[in-house]
Amino acid sequence: MRDFKQLKVWQKAHQLTLSVYKVTAAFPRAELYGLVSQMRRSSASIPTNIAEGCGRYSQAELARFFVIAAGSASELEYQLILSRDLSFPEVSEYENLANDVVEIKKMLTSFIQRLKTDG
Repeated sequence: MRDFKQLKVWQKAHQLTLSVYKVTAAFPRAELYGLVSQMRRSSASIPTNIAEGCGRYSQAELARFFVIAAGSASELEYQLILSRDLSFPEVSEYENLANDVVEIKKMLTSFIQRLKTDG
């Protein structure tokens, strides 16, 4: 069992979730139960799955939850593209969030590869 709060990837994913909540607060009210809800769920799913994986007892289970977190990151990456194409966030907000998602995906991929070679 690991302390997820000590992992840089969890810290970065948590900060991303906070940023997504802040940025989506300015989206059109009509999107509250649509894109806003989806983006918030997928962003929160990333650190949530990292935390859950850290509570498991095997490397294989940890890797499985990190794979799920990476899937949620890809989901958010698309939702960010959609929101940008709909002109909801500021360009700089989109770029910051998109860059953070890509960095988190790289971190997760690296972590998963290490777990699979160690396991």
